[in-house]
Amino acid sequence: MNGSVISPESRPAIMRGFRLQWEAAQNAQVLLFPEGMIKLNGSAGEIMKRCDGARTIAEITADLERAFAATGLIDDVVRFVEMAVGKQWLRIAP
Repeated sequence: MNGSVISPESRPAIMRGFRLQWEAAQNAQVLLFPEGMIKLNGSAGEIMKRCDGARTIAEITADLERAFAATGLIDDVVRFVEMAVGKQWLRIAP
C-alpha cells in the first residue's frame, strides 16, 4: 500500500487502466485491465460501482446500507477497500 490510512473519509477510485463493467456471460461485475479480467463477487461489485473518487467510504457505506436494508457495513467496506488498494485495483483520491 502507499502508506495512507484508509478511513471513513477516504475517497476510493478505480485505478487508471482498469474498467468496471457488468459481464452477462459471467453474471457478475468484472474489473477489466490490459492483462485480463477479475470477476467480482456481488458485494465487491456493489462496492466497486460506488468507488468514483468523489464519494467517501462513509457515503458509499450509507448508500449500500440503504440499497440493501442493512446496517453495520462500514468495517466490511473499509476492509474491502484496504484489500483493493493493496492489489492496486483502487486508489485513494486526494
